[in-house]
Amino acid sequence: MPPRKRTRPNGTAMKMVGEMVAVARTAKGLTQKELGKLVGLTEESIASIEQGRRPLMPDVAEVMDRELGLPGILAVAAHKMPQIDVVPPWAEPLINLEQRAQAVSSYENQVVPGLLQTQAYAEAVFQSRIPLYSADDLAAQTAARLDRQSALHRPQPMLASFVIWGPVLRCPLGGRDVLDEQLRHLLTCSRLPGVTIQVLPLARTTHPALDGPFVLLETEEHEHIAYVESQRGSLVVSHLDEVSILAQRYAMLRTQALNPEETRDLLDQLLGDP
Repeated sequence: MPPRKRTRPNGTAMKMVGEMVAVARTAKGLTQKELGKLVGLTEESIASIEQGRRPLMPDVAEVMDRELGLPGILAVAAHKMPQIDVVPPWAEPLINLEQRAQAVSSYENQVVPGLLQTQAYAEAVFQSRIPLYSADDLAAQTAARLDRQSALHRPQPMLASFVIWGPVLRCPLGGRDVLDEQLRHLLTCSRLPGVTIQVLPLARTTHPALDGPFVLLETEEHEHIAYVESQRGSLVVSHLDEVSILAQRYAMLRTQALNPEETRDLLDQLLGDP
């Protein structure tokens, strides 16, 4: 069976629905924070929905209709929003594997791993793409990336290890404010159950993964798989010998990287905190 095609609401439709939410909330005399508490979302999530940067999911729309006294208007809008393709076919394997993995090990040397990105940082990543995304595609891509991060917040946490090459944390992608927010988010993520973040310092004189980033995954069936992405495609590796080589590289990366406590100290230093 071919993999399910991943889509997200069209960006223009998301903005229209977001404006409907904002008008209804204001008419009810609620702040974004107050509405968030009523529907189980953060203030930031409500703001993102109202600004058209995050889709209004049908189940949330139904709760909003009830709390705002609307006759199912938002639920209908959420169900009827036109869809656009979001994830390129070559990126589907990683997303499908992430959602059913019980353990993930990720090395990244260009950007912060997608599972750890803030919204603003993710937008900066997609804005750097050539050819450029349209505004609608940019919003949809960003929403899809943020949705992936639910894998780190399961009731039964998975084990997630990340090694990030040092220069990534000094590259002001999107501007200094975006980078600072991202660094603070890494500190927060480093304390999530099952999550380990380590930085590989630039000063190391050897580097076991000069070939580039990769991800190792272990499924619920204890199958070990690797995922390697290039600029124009990706490769899912299941051959045991090849997966073993990447696992050895990752083990060396973790050995040469700062430990989690040292990594948090470095993040504090980069943020200028005492």
